[in-house]
Amino acid sequence: MEADSVIVKCISCGAKNRIPKHKQHQNPLCGKCHRPIYRGAANNKPVDVTDLSFNDEVMTNSGVVLVDFWAPWCAPCRMMAPIIEQLANEYAGRVKIAKVNVDENPMTAALYSISSIPALLIFKGGRHKHTMVGATTKLEIQQHLSAHL
Repeated sequence: MEADSVIVKCISCGAKNRIPKHKQHQNPLCGKCHRPIYRGAANNKPVDVTDLSFNDEVMTNSGVVLVDFWAPWCAPCRMMAPIIEQLANEYAGRVKIAKVNVDENPMTAALYSISSIPALLIFKGGRHKHTMVGATTKLEIQQHLSAHL
């Protein structure tokens, strides 16, 4: 592989695409499905997921997805928000970062027995692989994500 390019997995179809490094933050199109590779993650931001969109955004994703279960009244959740934003930017194209507001999406929170927030769940290929509960460090999250990449 050329040193000035990276291999990026399409969020929509899972196809691997070779992207020049200088273009990887411009949301290029997939060579196979012709959709934006980072679909739904405009400017490499976390994707807001609802009870209705959870299946499409998380369960049908063939790659790694980090889901942040949070609420606006939760101080530790607000403390974690900048870390989640940084991870979305740093892992763009490799990990999809999603956020689920537990107050607005109680069905999904109940499905995964979310009783304490923030709760970070890692999915790979639509399967729940790991859970972290409570405020944590960026390094700890990165270590768990690395184990699934």
